[in-house]
Amino acid sequence: MMVAMSEDHYLVGLDLTGRRVVLVGGGTVAQRRLPRLIGAGAAVEVVSPSTTAAVGAMADAGEVVWHRRRYADGDLDGAWYALACTDDPEVNAAVCAEAERRRIFCVRADNGAEGTAVTAASGRHEGLVVGVLSGGQPLRSAAVRDNIVEALHSGVIADSVPRQDGELPGVALVGGGPGDPELITVKGRRLLARADVVVTDRLGPRELLDELRPDVEIVDAAKIPYGRAASQDFINQTLVEHAKAGKFVVRLKGGDPYLFGRGFEELLACAEAGVPVTVVPGITSAFSVPAVAGVPVTHRGVAHEVVVVSGHVPPGHETSLTDWDALGRLRGTIVLMMGVDKLDRFADALLAAGRPGDTPVAIIQDGTMPTQRITRSTLDSVAADAKAAGVRPPAVTVIGPVAGLQGS
Repeated sequence: MMVAMSEDHYLVGLDLTGRRVVLVGGGTVAQRRLPRLIGAGAAVEVVSPSTTAAVGAMADAGEVVWHRRRYADGDLDGAWYALACTDDPEVNAAVCAEAERRRIFCVRADNGAEGTAVTAASGRHEGLVVGVLSGGQPLRSAAVRDNIVEALHSGVIADSVPRQDGELPGVALVGGGPGDPELITVKGRRLLARADVVVTDRLGPRELLDELRPDVEIVDAAKIPYGRAASQDFINQTLVEHAKAGKFVVRLKGGDPYLFGRGFEELLACAEAGVPVTVVPGITSAFSVPAVAGVPVTHRGVAHEVVVVSGHVPPGHETSLTDWDALGRLRGTIVLMMGVDKLDRFADALLAAGRPGDTPVAIIQDGTMPTQRITRSTLDSVAADAKAAGVRPPAVTVIGPVAGLQGS
């Protein structure tokens, strides 16, 4: 006989590593529950005549064992934990009944009160697992879970342990994304909240600096110590010196640290000095800025390649590593970074190499920011149009047929 579950649940963490867990059902509920069970190291067996494509892929990858049949009494033999996740109430009731006889805790997805366990709304933060139960109100549990995890990520709720003397926290190279503060990664925002020193520049998400603790030292890499453009050597020295002083240093960069961001130079400098480095990739402005502006860098039947090019030096410059003749022969998309002031020279090089003059061009200035604006033109007139429109850096230029596409 089943006993109705009390709303006053006892929250506990189960060590399921290597232990048999049986999940009956292969639909979307199973698809949601399986990743965390797999992540916990459970030996999961799925019993279902069919599954979603995602659940089937987990079985194909060997992450779960799939028994391709309907549930039968006895399937829970040897299980430590069970989940009834079918869309048939009678099957779910039978699974729970067997679990009750075998004294196996069982989650019933379609009617939580009829099971002997419930799945908490859970989230992770730097080794912590946060679980929330609300007596049968899953939306409430999820909302509270999300708020707690977000507060931990942002540093509103502190979880740090006091550092030991002599500990060397090191440096984190954090890609801040294209500018909108909401487009930094979760890990990037979490590490930023724990920083003692933040070395940043004008392309990083500036609004996030206001959320830092009052004692955090902010070093503006665009202004120290040699005017508007700090030398890379000085930035490297700043990272190393603060880290060796026992500070946790975040180098907050716009976009992604490794896409024309000199991130690897900073990593090498830290490695040479014996300073540990964590690299947090960011959303690159090369792709995200056009996307926000409604310009896809690829589109089926329109572009089969994308080339991201630095506009730091013009075509023909002795330090240029770009084969502009080869780019001119391509038919796909060119994304030009940092090239606004030399746009006429880039356009001329592509035209001379064979790109048609009517090739569409889109220039997105201040992408993802409130001041974002887009200038559309063609390759043979883009330099003049950009000058007339007063386009200024930072801007991303997209060259190719995709730049002429217009959404509804």
